[in-house]
Amino acid sequence: MSATDPLNAIEARILGCLLEKEITLPDYYPLTLNALTAACNQTTNRDPVMSLDEGQIRRAVEAMKTRGWIFEISIVGARVSKYRHNLKTKLPGLEKPAVSLLCVLLLRGEQTLGELRQRTERLHAFPDLESVDAELLNLISYSEGPLAACLPAGPGRRVAQYTQLLTGEPGADSTPQEEIIPPASGSAAPVGAPAAVLEEDQAWKQRMEMEIELLKAQLTRLKVRLGVED
Repeated sequence: MSATDPLNAIEARILGCLLEKEITLPDYYPLTLNALTAACNQTTNRDPVMSLDEGQIRRAVEAMKTRGWIFEISIVGARVSKYRHNLKTKLPGLEKPAVSLLCVLLLRGEQTLGELRQRTERLHAFPDLESVDAELLNLISYSEGPLAACLPAGPGRRVAQYTQLLTGEPGADSTPQEEIIPPASGSAAPVGAPAAVLEEDQAWKQRMEMEIELLKAQLTRLKVRLGVED
């Protein structure tokens, strides 16, 4: 899907906002252009934070309407039109858990399993990291083309992260920001406190081991689906 009909950054933000508000603010959904603009420019639960005007949103909405991503709703007696997403038609078969993950990936970019579990809580409560991993696999192995990808740990990325592919493949020259793992106290570990540093390193090591095990399980399930033997 992303290869044939990729979204640009503004379109991705619009789609993410419509998916989010449908769940979190059902009484106000579909959204007016003004409400959609405000949602796109939120300073919370957004990365990066954007500053878009209604003209930019309107042009993006019109382009998305033409391609079937959005429907315009005209209500009798209402002075303004409202907009809703058309994800069920564009990407059929996605259930709420997968849609919740896709929504947060659209709104906040690359994230770890733990971050995704925490940040989707308002949309769908995942019981554990394994359930997050299973739904990510559904996005990665989507029948019409991958909707997400795993970015393995490496230089500049201490643990594996996941990204959506509705905007296309992640740039080969993009350098991820170093993930910062703060001490439990919320401040930098003081000089001369080797125990605190050791504890932080041990916690990071445990997270790495957990990520590796989850990735191994994901790879095994993918091989089974594809009929690939070791």
